[in-house]
Amino acid sequence: MPKKALITGITGQDGSYLAEFLLGKGYDVYGLVRRTSTINFERIGHIQDRITLLSGDLLDQTSLINVLRDHRPDEVYNLAAQSFVPTSWEQPVFTGEATALGVTRMLEAIRTVDPENIRFYQASSSEMFGKVQEVPQRETTPFYPRSPYGVAKVYGHWITVNYRESFGLHATSGILFNHESPRRGYEFVTRKITDHVARIKLGLIDTLPLGNLEAKRDWGFAGDYVEAMWLMLQQDEPDDYVVATGETWKVEEFVQYAFEYVDLDWHDYVVRDERFWRPAEVDLLVGDASKAGERLGWEPRVSFKELVHMMVDADLEKHSKGAANQ
Repeated sequence: MPKKALITGITGQDGSYLAEFLLGKGYDVYGLVRRTSTINFERIGHIQDRITLLSGDLLDQTSLINVLRDHRPDEVYNLAAQSFVPTSWEQPVFTGEATALGVTRMLEAIRTVDPENIRFYQASSSEMFGKVQEVPQRETTPFYPRSPYGVAKVYGHWITVNYRESFGLHATSGILFNHESPRRGYEFVTRKITDHVARIKLGLIDTLPLGNLEAKRDWGFAGDYVEAMWLMLQQDEPDDYVVATGETWKVEEFVQYAFEYVDLDWHDYVVRDERFWRPAEVDLLVGDASKAGERLGWEPRVSFKELVHMMVDADLEKHSKGAANQ
């Protein structure tokens, strides 16, 4: 019998890559989706006939219990969240409900249905480190979140630890640093950059408005990072792992490499806009993933420059097709 995996947030960037990865491992893949009129299946359209979508909501305890009872997954990957940091300032209560309490509801559903056999993965975030207390950040680094999103992720992380230690659940958290891809949402700065670079190169727009160019991040490829999620749930004992490249780059460097790739000078197009500054900035994130390397045998494959080029290529192709169809 093939293993069964349930993915919350399957229509997002990470969910789509994880679904592909698990299908390649021979899993039966189930995705939890909310009943709304605006579900976007674009990222999973190419595999939608190979996965089973189930109705449920992290805000609704009963729906989670019913899904687990009806389908009995071996592994649950909780990737769903209100995950855009600026929106967490605009919707802090909803962010807490979905990103924090949603984790508790899923853990409680697992404890109710099958605490002995279901393995749980929680998508923790480098945003939990916020105003960093040490460089690089590792599993033992104290958290100091700087946004409602970061605060909610800290809650989700610690409630996972508590259910593991209190009830013996195989519950693991992956503290993932920034990971990007051509499937990244347009609201995120990396995708905003590559999308604008492609459109500027094609003569469709003239400027790229950005906020803080000095912020530093540890950027990797989402397709690499989902393998680490899976490896965590294959371990005999649950634990927490930082997943990162160990390199840090400024937003300005991301901008520079993207424009250089299409033979343009970024200084000619970037406009500084105070609207895009955070109320409380996170200045420097860089992770130490040595524990994941030693215990999981995981390491990133795609370099920073390769990631930038991959995303620019995808957006050039997309907008070239769009221009040709007009």
